[in-house]
Amino acid sequence: MPRFWNAVLLSTALLVPIAIAPSALRADDVKYHDKKHNDDHTWNANEDKAHRMWEQENHRKHKEFSTYKAKDQQAYWDWRHQHSDTLLKIEIH
Repeated sequence: MPRFWNAVLLSTALLVPIAIAPSALRADDVKYHDKKHNDDHTWNANEDKAHRMWEQENHRKHKEFSTYKAKDQQAYWDWRHQHSDTLLKIEIH
């Protein structure tokens, strides 16, 4: 029985830091490469806000950017290059 409790204690000790790790340390931000403009974009909260504005402006229902076809993703990046965070009044944290 002591081996069982040692295993439980060790498992708990190894899992707790993963469960409570701050989101800043997790790899939540995804990078996208814009082929036409040959640059990379990090998908974060600001990019999500801009994407939702693009969807609204183009009369689209919201869906995750990654589910769009390549043509639609490129249309977003083309739009994004013309709409900075300042122009869109997105507050950078």
